[in-house]
Amino acid sequence: MTLIYQAGQVQQTGQIVPQLFVSIQQPSQVALNGVSTQRIGIIGTASWGPVNTPVALSDIAGYRSSFGEKQDGDADMGVAVSVAQLQGANDFRCVRVTDGTDVAATGTLSGVTFTAVYTGTTGNALTVSLSQIGTSSNWQLTTSHAVLGSRAYSGANWSSLQAEVSADGSAFIAVTLPAVAPALATGTVTLSGGTNGGAQTSVQFVGSDDSDARTGMYALRNQGCAIGFIHGLTDTTLAGVIGTFGMSEGIYMIASGPSGDTISNAIALSASVGYKSYGLKMMFGDWLYYDDDTLDTVLISPQSFVAGRLATLAPSESSLNKQIAGIDGSQKAGLVSTGSSKTYSSAELTELFTAGIDVVCNPVPGGSYWAVRGGYNTSLNTQTWGDEYTRLTNYIAESLAGGMGAYIGEPINGTLFGDVRASILGLLSDMRGAGYLDNTGTTVPYTVVCDTSNNPQSRTAIGYLQADVQVEYMGINRFFNINLQGGAGVSVTVSNG
Repeated sequence: MTLIYQAGQVQQTGQIVPQLFVSIQQPSQVALNGVSTQRIGIIGTASWGPVNTPVALSDIAGYRSSFGEKQDGDADMGVAVSVAQLQGANDFRCVRVTDGTDVAATGTLSGVTFTAVYTGTTGNALTVSLSQIGTSSNWQLTTSHAVLGSRAYSGANWSSLQAEVSADGSAFIAVTLPAVAPALATGTVTLSGGTNGGAQTSVQFVGSDDSDARTGMYALRNQGCAIGFIHGLTDTTLAGVIGTFGMSEGIYMIASGPSGDTISNAIALSASVGYKSYGLKMMFGDWLYYDDDTLDTVLISPQSFVAGRLATLAPSESSLNKQIAGIDGSQKAGLVSTGSSKTYSSAELTELFTAGIDVVCNPVPGGSYWAVRGGYNTSLNTQTWGDEYTRLTNYIAESLAGGMGAYIGEPINGTLFGDVRASILGLLSDMRGAGYLDNTGTTVPYTVVCDTSNNPQSRTAIGYLQADVQVEYMGINRFFNINLQGGAGVSVTVSNG
């Protein structure tokens, strides 16, 4: 008799009856798959959609169906999605924030009340129509909106129509019947009274980290975002909180100074607040002009431009000198259409970069186009002050965190040591092959130690396992020196080949 079983299901000692055992062994090594470096988390305002709830989107069309049309306002998420998408970004998690005074639109037809499922002015354009289907006893209730689309429900009475609407998780409305349901009658009503509420405070944008009901920025926890920003928030006193969140969550947070800021004020705020962190990128408050397809020319913070551009780059790359699309000018340079072209001097850029503040401007070292000029985060440590340090460090840490937990509960022995090393080395090897780490030399740019040399019995006996990982990043060419020697007296020797 032969016994086929999964490994661990049959005791390997103490057997009496001779027979063949076939043990099915599962792969013991964990294969680590790198996390996404393209997902952008956006916190801002909208005129429709759930509040304090991350919504997955891939483009502006998806935004419109989830949050309504774009609105004129510094914090409107729709404009931010449009700008980031223009750079090539296609993976978003959007969180709508309100001040709590927002109201849902309502309407009444034959005594039946219809209430928009979300607050905001978008609900004011919802129409609800009731009509009979031919000569049958069935009726059709239709809700329609120029941006959100249409939904239709059928039933023989108001109760069945209400049940149909309630069962639809994508319904635009909720139906409330009076104590005595009226007879069905043809009619149409347009909802009204919906409002977006008042101006949101900085604290409401940042939100609360209550695990039962996270709000604002903290709603992005566990969403797998690599980049994030609170659109239009310019309260730099909260920059430290934003940076701390970014480091704890592995999100490169992008902040901005107030519109029309001055260099002296930006530097003073940087010094007084003390938000220095490699988890935060602070953009100077030189806001950018953008020709929107709905709102025409708008002035917005540089956050969405920078976030969208970073999302299209490998984590080992810097935003420095990478061309940004869709910019029609800046507050300092003026609108491109007017021919204005005021630029930053080296002295001004030195002041900003020394304070850990980056800026989008034109021209840049690569030519006459718009791009991030420094590629710096707010860390003043030259080893950690680049975009690439933050993004690559977050990428490696999040990739390890996403898979290595599978080894918890395993016996600490030589097999486990080898499996741990193999998993981490596999990830780093894949990164090298993808060009995230240097693959041009003969020296391997990483090492992993997990054996008895760093795991003595005194530690393993009480359950501790340690893996020491060192990874050498590639530097970014920031200061390019070319030594030119020319003249009639210069002697040049040419070697064949």
